[in-house]
Amino acid sequence: MIRYVDELQLGNKRVFIRVDFNVPLTEDGQVSDDTRIRLALPTIELALKAGAKVILASHLGRPKGVDPKLSLEPVASRLSELLSNEQEVILADDCVGDGVKKLVRDLEPGHVLMLENLRFHKEEEANDEAFSRELASHADVYVNDAFGAAHRAHASTVGMVRFVAEKAGGLLLRNELQYLGKLIKSPEKPYVSVLGGAKVSDKIKVIDNLLPKLDALMIGGAMAYTFLKAKGVEVGRSRVESDKLTLAGRALDASERLGINLLLPVDHVVAREPKPESESRIVNDAAIPKEMMGLDIGPKTRALFAAHIGSAKTVFWNGPMGMFEVEKFAEGTRAIARAMAANRNATTVVGGGDSAAAVEQMGLADKLSHISTGGGASLEFLEGRPLPGVVALETERKP
Repeated sequence: MIRYVDELQLGNKRVFIRVDFNVPLTEDGQVSDDTRIRLALPTIELALKAGAKVILASHLGRPKGVDPKLSLEPVASRLSELLSNEQEVILADDCVGDGVKKLVRDLEPGHVLMLENLRFHKEEEANDEAFSRELASHADVYVNDAFGAAHRAHASTVGMVRFVAEKAGGLLLRNELQYLGKLIKSPEKPYVSVLGGAKVSDKIKVIDNLLPKLDALMIGGAMAYTFLKAKGVEVGRSRVESDKLTLAGRALDASERLGINLLLPVDHVVAREPKPESESRIVNDAAIPKEMMGLDIGPKTRALFAAHIGSAKTVFWNGPMGMFEVEKFAEGTRAIARAMAANRNATTVVGGGDSAAAVEQMGLADKLSHISTGGGASLEFLEGRPLPGVVALETERKP
């Protein structure tokens, strides 16, 4: 069992909250999308209102040692603006060391200290024990609210947890586990899933695990061309994972055996090159001309997929339907987002990553049941794999 932060007494305690503030920054170092910061606010505010001394820790990017461009300074500044009392968030110049210990010692109840980027130390990703112990020395209570990093066995998500007296999940983590858990354990039927993106290899284990639970599976994005080729359909110069054709064939066979409707694109938006300046056109057939590349699902496929989404009670979506970062190949992805937003009778869950970005860009986030903050973590969870950061929180609940 996992205890959650709202079950603990936090007053006057040093509460170490592992958040996922791995947010995009502009060229001049400002936060360009503060979604992850905003989603962590309920846990942070709860701890502050309880009179906790709040210590926040996160990684940002993939630095090789200390990199001023990946400092959490702009994140601390944005968090200060978002907190209900707009208090200053103190930023430490490191996450371990004597200077940090002094800042933690001097921290007043109801105030926030943010540690500098955890990944400035290679020991974080190595899950080094000495580094884990030093992080743990800052805390009376450990709270993990970083679902997006829960699939990583790092010092701040796993290593330090056993060295802290009390441990709990945050409110965001609980929300993620409840919504994603329902997709595996108790989805309301009809239950459909839309999977896209580039690689079959990224999604095949999710397909294997979800397929027996689904009523329909819709596949778009570049991975659809591997599935079409596995069926013997001409896909022209479209991106295909030739070494995954057998896996795609197995999934097609499994869907037939289980009586699950596996839907592939019946038309396409194509071009000679995947470039904004390339002339595009619609091919009204599953087959793609030999000189062309499929770069988005076509209008008939959008309508077909939307109809299945519209009649469902549970919908899970992960992965764009085409090269949505290029305007002329974005309509398929947008059509899925609109169809999900329009079905207010269903539990609609988006599995992070590019799909979540598309929904945010379109201003549809508040019309969906849940948007996961962790693309990789949500996929691993739906594969049925235990997440190290979640397992580390499990405890025997006393009778």
